[in-house]
Amino acid sequence: MKFVDEARIEVLAGNGGNGVASFRREKYVPKGGPDGGDGGRGGSVFAVADRNLNTLIDYRYARRHQARNGERGRGGDCYGAAGDDIVLRVPVGTEIYDETSGERVADLVGDGQQVILARGGDGGLGNLHFKSSTNRAPRQCTPGREGEQRMLRMELKVLADVGLLGLPNAGKSTLISAVSNARPKIADYPFTTLQPNLGVVRVGPSKSFVIADIPGLIEGASEGAGLGHQFLRHLQRTRLLLHLVDLAPFDPEADPVRSARAIVAELKKYDPALAAKPRWLVLNKIDMIPVDERETRIREFLRRMRVPKATPVFAVSGLTREGLEPLTLDVFAFLQSLQLQAAAQTESARAGDPAATEPEGGPVAADAGRPDSKVSA
Repeated sequence: MKFVDEARIEVLAGNGGNGVASFRREKYVPKGGPDGGDGGRGGSVFAVADRNLNTLIDYRYARRHQARNGERGRGGDCYGAAGDDIVLRVPVGTEIYDETSGERVADLVGDGQQVILARGGDGGLGNLHFKSSTNRAPRQCTPGREGEQRMLRMELKVLADVGLLGLPNAGKSTLISAVSNARPKIADYPFTTLQPNLGVVRVGPSKSFVIADIPGLIEGASEGAGLGHQFLRHLQRTRLLLHLVDLAPFDPEADPVRSARAIVAELKKYDPALAAKPRWLVLNKIDMIPVDERETRIREFLRRMRVPKATPVFAVSGLTREGLEPLTLDVFAFLQSLQLQAAAQTESARAGDPAATEPEGGPVAADAGRPDSKVSA
């Protein structure tokens, strides 16, 4: 199935049915009385998150979703039937925006979470509601109200704890296939990954986290080079970024330091908040470097890159799986520390402590569980 992570749709709720002015005509009731019923409520349009879906392709082609109108009232105290509601099922992680105002309507991050997109119009009142001691034969009735109409933009942002970032052919797909159950396409040419891939990394019984691999960035992505920034939105929900650097590129003129800096620059151009997330360096493909040269090559890269001492650095090989176990264990420990911090902040907030305002992933969270920098291999 084709992967689609953005779609624009139009939703139209149903109009309410009109009320009716009617009078009883019964045997042995000479003066009768008003018996006009209300109109039915128009159908509404809802969106529901469904964990069994992973793409918005259904809304790429079916762009107009209209609920039924409510029926008009009838005589004999008969109320009109309400219009049927429409439920749009979307993948978990879908954000919905109003296309006109730009306002975010909903962020569906939990399975079964539901939100109303367009509310149906209320039905009109029949003359049954207008009778009184002084107005025994009312002829008033009200029309039904119109339902809401909206143009919406839906964006899917995959839910993952960790995101992989790097140039094409940096080894992201190989790495995610080595540490998780994901099986992305792997080849010796760039841009083999054309859509995000998710994998579950298990580090022990009941211990796991979700990792996401997105298509590679290149310098100039903000101007549309390569696949541009098209898939960076899928990293915005992650709590940790792993920046993969090819330490042994095929092109002898390629400079790993320049490539790594270009990725960081593109990240800042796209979203400064995303660039501020905790980001660890993963120096990949060390199996292609002679053992006696690895330490020198790594030290030279860190010196030229001016990597802060607090930044964790790992030297790994996705092909031979060298260094992957320490990486996954440290990632899991870091995520656990973030959960503990979030729980502590919640408890402090409930107790009215003003110090519990540090956002998740801020300066405290960035170094949680990692008191000093190290190179793991």
